[in-house]
Amino acid sequence: MSGLDAPSIALVGAGAMGGALVRGWIEAVRKGGALTLSIVDPSFDPELERELDSVGAVINPPDPGPVDIVVLAVKPQTFPSIVDGVKRFIGPDTRVMSVMAGIPMELLSRELGAQRIVRCVPNTPARIGRGVTAYVASPACTPEDRALVEQLLEPLGTVEPIAAERLMDVVTAVSGSGPAYVFLLAEVLAAAAEQEGLDRDTAMRIASQTVAGAGALMLQTGEPPGALRKQVTSPGGTTEAALDVLGAGDGLGPLLRRAVSAAAARSRQLGKG
Repeated sequence: MSGLDAPSIALVGAGAMGGALVRGWIEAVRKGGALTLSIVDPSFDPELERELDSVGAVINPPDPGPVDIVVLAVKPQTFPSIVDGVKRFIGPDTRVMSVMAGIPMELLSRELGAQRIVRCVPNTPARIGRGVTAYVASPACTPEDRALVEQLLEPLGTVEPIAAERLMDVVTAVSGSGPAYVFLLAEVLAAAAEQEGLDRDTAMRIASQTVAGAGALMLQTGEPPGALRKQVTSPGGTTEAALDVLGAGDGLGPLLRRAVSAAAARSRQLGKG
């Protein structure tokens, strides 16, 4: 991430996701970016607090005023309890960027009195800068607002704009919940290896590294997953035997489609409260 130019930001919530964001911003400031930071959180990692002090950030300001952008990185169930405090950072031109799951832009706008709203869905690999964060912006947002949001989200990994808020439920089901599907794959693969005779620790190491390595290869080469799959699959070989099972009518494809559909449906329910 290169130098960042954003006059004033208030980050509400400095936990795993908020902490990952602010560390990226701190690095941008050290590279020559211009940034005024206010951080609101009841408790801080001492190491993070020292980093914030080094760039002149204000922690839990006693008398906050309007800022250019408010970033909400708290758990969604705590949102009602922080609305009054957040409003003190809101002015006529303040943008609001939310990484809270399930809270629609209409509710954020109504409760906070802001029009320029951006809703983001990051995933857990964002904590190490390897995630994907999808976002959707309200009609009041300008191209400059979107560019700033993309720059602010860059420390989390890949940033993907989404055309309509209704599609965020699908994003939640795929990228938001998706890491759990991958972790389950590693779990099940290790259990299958153990069943075939490997000891538990070896099975887990091999399965985990296989899943991680395959993902890294896909990203590094840029080749479609289908093409990479075919490279591993020799006619009449061991991989083909396994894929015949996984590709059956009741195999992995239909199962994952049902899983994503169930997750998207649940996301819609949660969004309605």
